[in-house]
Amino acid sequence: MKIRILISSTLLGVFFLVSCQTKLTNVNLQSDLDSVSYCIGLSIGTNLQSSPMKEINYLAVAKGMEDGFGGNNTIDPNEANRIISTYMQRLENEGSVINKEEGEKFLAENKAKSGVVTTPSGLQYKIVREGTGPKPKLTDNVTVHYHGTLTDGTVFDSSVERGEPASFPVNGVIQGWQEALQLMPVGSKWQLFIPSELAYGSRPMPGSKIQANMVLLFDVELISIDEPEAESGE
Repeated sequence: MKIRILISSTLLGVFFLVSCQTKLTNVNLQSDLDSVSYCIGLSIGTNLQSSPMKEINYLAVAKGMEDGFGGNNTIDPNEANRIISTYMQRLENEGSVINKEEGEKFLAENKAKSGVVTTPSGLQYKIVREGTGPKPKLTDNVTVHYHGTLTDGTVFDSSVERGEPASFPVNGVIQGWQEALQLMPVGSKWQLFIPSELAYGSRPMPGSKIQANMVLLFDVELISIDEPEAESGE
């Protein structure tokens, strides 16, 4: 009974949310059930952040939750999954085309900027600081600090923000990084502008802000070339 009351209350709140086009900012979590219910919604919303969806009909979501929880499925679960999959795929395809066009435009404009070098592969970089150390080989391990963003400035990954540099093999990262690292002397700091073909291509990265055909930007500081770890003896 309490759950039904909570769902009905949620539906009412969502109705006002949709009708008034405002956000619900005051939600009273007075019981464990309230908190759990909110966390379920929070989890769903968080998961949708990494999906191609940019908007959602909250009233329909609440109604679907009520029907599903009450065993009143108006749409067969297999058909529901097909509808979701088809819609998401359509959004991904549309977004992929837009990302491709916007990425090509960005790189064409960026190529003409002062200090930007474009390699035959299409990789673009700008030297912020030139180091004096050796250059890594493809088989080396390196330690770097980096800050990765989309072309609109959205941060998707950053060792700088985590406050700890990252170590990995040069041949274990995306192609654009592999090429750039082998050109960078230790101690260098470069800006990288990586075409999607040298990053993740047409594959969106699940759980990430990186969508299909996105150009990726990095500030990269090459700290060191690391000695391989010695294998332990018997």
